[in-house]
Amino acid sequence: MKIAYITAGAAGMYCGSCLHDNTLSAALIAKGHDVALMPTYTPIRTDEEDVSIGRVFYGAVNVFLEQRSAVFRHIPNSLHWLLDRPRLLNWVSGRGVSIDATQLGDMTLSVAKGETGNQRRELEELVAWLRDDFKPDIVHITNSMFLGLAEPLKRELGVPVLCSLQGEDIFLDELTEPFKSRVHEQLQSHARSVDGLVATCDYYADFMTEYLSVPRDHVHVVPLGIKLDGHRGAPPPGPGGRVGERDAPKADTLEGAGHAPFVVGYLARICPEKGLHDLVEAFAKLVSRHGKDRLRLCVAGYLGVRDIEYFDRLKERVNELGLDDVFDYAGEVSRDEKIAFLQGVDVLSVPTTYKDPKGLFLLEAWANGVPVVQPSHGSFPELISATGGGLLSEPGSEDSLAENIESLMLDPDARHEFGRRGAEAVAERFSDVVMAETTLAVYRRFVNEPRIAK
Repeated sequence: MKIAYITAGAAGMYCGSCLHDNTLSAALIAKGHDVALMPTYTPIRTDEEDVSIGRVFYGAVNVFLEQRSAVFRHIPNSLHWLLDRPRLLNWVSGRGVSIDATQLGDMTLSVAKGETGNQRRELEELVAWLRDDFKPDIVHITNSMFLGLAEPLKRELGVPVLCSLQGEDIFLDELTEPFKSRVHEQLQSHARSVDGLVATCDYYADFMTEYLSVPRDHVHVVPLGIKLDGHRGAPPPGPGGRVGERDAPKADTLEGAGHAPFVVGYLARICPEKGLHDLVEAFAKLVSRHGKDRLRLCVAGYLGVRDIEYFDRLKERVNELGLDDVFDYAGEVSRDEKIAFLQGVDVLSVPTTYKDPKGLFLLEAWANGVPVVQPSHGSFPELISATGGGLLSEPGSEDSLAENIESLMLDPDARHEFGRRGAEAVAERFSDVVMAETTLAVYRRFVNEPRIAK
C-alpha cells in the first residue's frame, strides 16, 4: 500500500504528535509498505530515526508571509522554493518561532479554509506532488486543523483521506475571538469531507465526535504505540532491579530506614499545562512528612522560549520551599538519555491541567517498569485501566497527588506490581508493531489492497 502521511513540525521541539507519526510511519515501512511521511510548517524532530521525506510543504516562512501580504502569494517559484528549504526552516525554528495560539488566530483560520485561504498555493503544491509524483492509495492527515485539505485531495487524487485527532483542540481553544469560533465552524464543515477520523483513545473519540459534529462511527480508535527497542521492561524484584535496590518493609514512615532516596520523575515539556508546578507542591508535602534525605524530584523535558518565565518562577518556588538541593533538571533528553532517566526513577507523574488525549510518556515509563500517578482525566483513566500500571489522583489536587505517590513510596511490592503490569501491557498491546497493524486494519476499510506486502 502506498501511504501519504502528512505530519506537522513543531518548530524544532520534541512533540508527541511528531514522535507518534514518525514511529507509526517507520513501523508501516518495516511491514513493507511505501510511506511518504510529509512534514508541514517545519521539519519534524524525533528522537528515533527520522523517516520523513526531505521536503517540507506549507513551509512556515511562506505560510506566514502569504498571510501578511498578497505580494508573497505570487513571488517567483525560485524564491518560494528557497523559503521552504528544510535548513532555513530549522534555522528559523531555532530563533524561537511563536506557536502561541493567541497570536496566530488569523493564520490558523486561513489555513483551516483550505483552498479558499491565503495559502492556496501551498495546497496546490502539495496536491500536485501527491498526484503527479507519489500517487498514493490513501492519504492520512495528522490533525483536524488540516481538514480543509480533504476535499481537494479527494477530488484531485481520487483516493480516501483520513485525519488523525491528536489534541489540537487544546491549541484551538486558546485562539482569540472571533477566530476561535470561525475556525471551529470551518473544521465542522470540512469534517464532512474526510472519509474517516482516527483518535488515540475512546475519550478523545467521544469528545471530537461532539466537537466536529460527526457520527461516532466516523471515528476509529487506534491506541498509541512505542518502539520497544532499548527499553528494559519490568525490573526483577529484589537485588539487581531498580525496585529491589529500594525495597523496604511496608510501613507508614521511612524514618531511619537507611535506603537511597525515593525518586519522583517528571518527563514532559516544561510548561504550565503539563502541571509541573502541581507536582512540586505535592513533592513538598512528601518532604515535610519524610524529610529531604528520603526524596528527590527529577525533571526532564524541552523548555521553549515561551515558558522560560514560567520555569524561572517555578525554580523560585522550589527555593522558597527549601527544595533546591533535592530538585534536578536534566534538560531536554535524547532517546537513550530518556530511557536512562526513566530507569533511574521510582514513579513518574505528569499531572496535566488539561485533558491529555495521548500520554506517550506513560507508555515510555511502563516500558521500563515504572509505575505512574496521573490525574483522572483525558486518556489517563483508559490507559491505567488497560494496563494496571498506576494510580489516579483527583485532577488539580496536590493532596491527592501526594497521597498516591506516598502510597507507592511506602509499598515497594505494589510499586513493582504496577510496573510489571505496565511493562507487560505495553509489550503486548501498545508497541509500534501493534499500532501499525491496527492502523492498517483501518486503512483496509477504505482501500482494496491488491498488493499486500510480506
